[in-house]
Parts: sequence; structure tokens; C-alpha cells
Amino acid sequence: MAEKLKIIPLGGLNEIGKNMTVLEYGDDMIVIDAGMTFPDEDLLGVDMVIPDITYLQKNQSKLRGIFLTHAHEDHIGGVPYLLKLRKDIPLIGSKLTLGFVEAKCKEHHIEPETIQVEGRDKLKVGPFNLEFVTVTHSIPDALAVCVRTPAGSLIDTGD
Repeated sequence: MAEKLKIIPLGGLNEIGKNMTVLEYGDDMIVIDAGMTFPDEDLLGVDMVIPDITYLQKNQSKLRGIFLTHAHEDHIGGVPYLLKLRKDIPLIGSKLTLGFVEAKCKEHHIEPETIQVEGRDKLKVGPFNLEFVTVTHSIPDALAVCVRTPAGSLIDTGD
């Protein structure tokens, strides 16, 4: 029996912010976006809120990469906290997006491994074949990603 493609949204559904989706196929996982949101007024003393990454903590050995669609905080704000699981997780994104993330990681004393891509580039990460598509957004250098696996394909537009 063939493996199943699992799509696990950890944040960003029915809410604004905390965008993070896990794609899992067999013993491999990638994450699309690692965002944050700002707290409500009832969360005094809290500066930011990130998705619950317990599932990623339990399965961190399966994690092959983090793809970032664009440089808005609700898509990249949680990256340093995710990299605290494993600092060797490659970050994949456009030049501008990776520039914003590298500055953010520097504040946390993390030097991430980065893979710069642009529209029409293709990249294989474990069983995931990624193809990047330039999209128009309110921030430059945004990308959608088409993810192909033996179980099927999907497109994440970034928003």
C-alpha cells in the first residue's frame, strides 16, 4: 500500500497569523511558513504568539526543510523558535524573504542554512518535488510552491 500525504495545518486557519502547514509523506516532513501573530489584549506580558509545534517536536527527525512563501511576520515570525528544535533545518525561500529571516535569526544567535530560490526553480527535498511560482503580493519576492509527491500534488499560494 502506498504512503499517504498528510497535510497538517498548525496555524493560519480560521485566524489571522500563525501561518504554518506541515506536509508529511512517510518518514519525511516539510513545513510551509512559520509565522506568528500578536497577542490579544487579554494576554498581558506576551509579545508574540506562535503555533503549537508539539507535533514537530515529537517528529523533528523527519523534518527536511522549511519553505517560506514571503517575508510578512505572519509567515516568518516563528522561524527562530522552530530552528531551536534543530538548527540544521534548511530554510528555502526568495532572496528578500531569506534576508529578513537571516536578520531575525541573528537576534537569536542562529545562523540558518538557507537555499535561495526564485520563480520557476525546482528543488527535491526528500520525496517532495518543489516547484516555485512567482506571485504578486503586497511584499516583493513572494512565491507560491507546487509540491509533488508519489501520493499527489498540491499548491500553496502563500495566502
